[in-house]
Amino acid sequence: MNVYQVAAGLPAIDLLRRRCKALAVLERIIGSSFPYYTYTCAWGEDEAALMSNGSGDEWAVVFTADGAFIRVFDHESEMSPYRDEDRELWPGLLDGLPTVFRPQAEEPASSDEPGQLMATAVLWRLAGDDRWHAGETITFPADDTTDGSGMLTILLDDIVDRYVEFAGYYYEIGVDPAIVEHVVAHRPLTDAVVRALNPATALAGLQRDLAAIGYPMAAR
Repeated sequence: MNVYQVAAGLPAIDLLRRRCKALAVLERIIGSSFPYYTYTCAWGEDEAALMSNGSGDEWAVVFTADGAFIRVFDHESEMSPYRDEDRELWPGLLDGLPTVFRPQAEEPASSDEPGQLMATAVLWRLAGDDRWHAGETITFPADDTTDGSGMLTILLDDIVDRYVEFAGYYYEIGVDPAIVEHVVAHRPLTDAVVRALNPATALAGLQRDLAAIGYPMAAR
């Protein structure tokens, strides 16, 4: 799967934001010391959803007043800037990038020490766009090495099934798809929902994190 195929399947910005928040909430309830998915409403003046597998692969979705910018980095991809000593981005990756997203492409948190953006795939969508975009002139490696954009597929329409599968192999736990659907739909959390995912966690202990993520809680 490459960035063009992923771009065709990603939802509109508002729905993508909701799904990113849901993933962060699910991770917080499960209680991993090193959560795979996180979300912050305080990424400078923006908001950001982050994924890190702890092995060098990551993605970030930055939600700005102008739209959304996505950076993916697959450390094993032939398209990695580390493929040569110059650490240049793969040709075409940023072709057509709107000027308003240049700050995200130059964000120090997404770059290595010399200031090079660490990316093997980049997508963007302006607030008024009807679709996601990627550089239009990308020529992928002859051996069809992945650009890492497949890591974004958990954000597609089958997010519930994908998260259930993810929790099974990553955390080695079984989770009820109905509970995952509850969170993905942004229904207010209750103690019963929280404990169904993690019996050792209570809603009261999550309130500060849920507020920081911007997820609704049940009225008291």
